[in-house]
Amino acid sequence: MGLFGSFTKSKKESLDKGLAKTKESVLKKLTRAVVGKTKVDDSVLDDLEEILITSDVGVDTTLKIIERIEERVSRDKFMSTSELNSILREEIADLLSENEVNGVNEFDLPPSDNPYVIMVVGVNGVGKTTTIGKLANKFKQAGKKVVLGAADTFRAAAIDQLVVWAERVDVPIVKQKMGSDPASVAFDSLSAAKTQGADVVIIDTAGRLHNKVNLMNELSKIKRVMQKVVPDAPHEVLLVLDGSTGQNAFEQAKQFTKATEVSALAITKLDGTAKGGVVIGVSDQFSIPVKYIGIGEGIEDLQLFNRVEFVDSLFK
Repeated sequence: MGLFGSFTKSKKESLDKGLAKTKESVLKKLTRAVVGKTKVDDSVLDDLEEILITSDVGVDTTLKIIERIEERVSRDKFMSTSELNSILREEIADLLSENEVNGVNEFDLPPSDNPYVIMVVGVNGVGKTTTIGKLANKFKQAGKKVVLGAADTFRAAAIDQLVVWAERVDVPIVKQKMGSDPASVAFDSLSAAKTQGADVVIIDTAGRLHNKVNLMNELSKIKRVMQKVVPDAPHEVLLVLDGSTGQNAFEQAKQFTKATEVSALAITKLDGTAKGGVVIGVSDQFSIPVKYIGIGEGIEDLQLFNRVEFVDSLFK
C-alpha cells in the first residue's frame, strides 16, 4: 500500500487529536480575519499572511502560499471567504507535493541482499531516541527484522535510553561503552545485521551542534565506515526535529543539511504545540520530504506523513 493510500479512521482521529492545538489556533485566527467579510480581498490576505507566519509556517513559505491564492483571486475575480479554508488546503497540499517521499512506503523495503540502513541525526532533546524506538516498532510490526546501533557514544544516557527502547520493542542492539568511536559502533551494527539476516538497521548518532565541522567530519566518517560493510549505506539520513520549537527547528535543519545529506525529516512533539505549521515550512524551505510525524507519547504515535490528511486536519 502506498504512502498516500489507506489512511484508517483511527489514524485520522489520532492525527486530528495530535494537531488539535495548532488547528484551534489557526482556525480561531482565520475566523476573526473573515468575520463580517464576504470576499477574499487584500485585507483578508494580509491577515492570512500574519496567521501563517505566527503559526511558524515561515516567511518565505507563507509568501509562496499567499502568491498562489492571489493568483486564484485574480483569475476567478471573486472568491468568497467561505471558500478560504478549502483553497488553503488545496494550495498547501499542492506545495507539499513538490517534496514527497519516494522509495520506502508503508514500511516496505526495496529488495536487497543487504539490510536497509537508516542513519538518524538531530540535536539532543528533540525526541531522536524515542523516534528510533517507535520506528523500530513500526518496522517490526511490518514483519521486518530490525537491529539498532547506539552510535551516539557522546552521552551515556543516549546509549541507556536506546537500550530501554530495544528491550521494549524486543529488537537487538549493538553498543559499546561511552566515548567509543561512533564509526566503530556503526561498523559493528551493520556487520551484526548482515550476520543475523536483518532487514533494517537504524543507527543513532550524536546530537551536538557546538562545532559543525566536527559534526560533519564525524557523520562523514560514520558513512565511510558503514560503506565497508554495505557499499550504498546509508540508504536514508533521517533528521529529527522538535515541532514545538518553531523557528528553532528551521535553524537546526539549516545546520544539519549543511553537515550531511539529509534525505527525510521526522517532526516530533506536534501534539504539545500550536506550531504545527513548521511541518509545512521546513519541508518547503529545505526541499526535503517530511516522512514521519510524532503526534503523541505512545509507541503507536509515530505516523507516516500524509500531506492531504495533515492539511485536512489543520483547515477542516
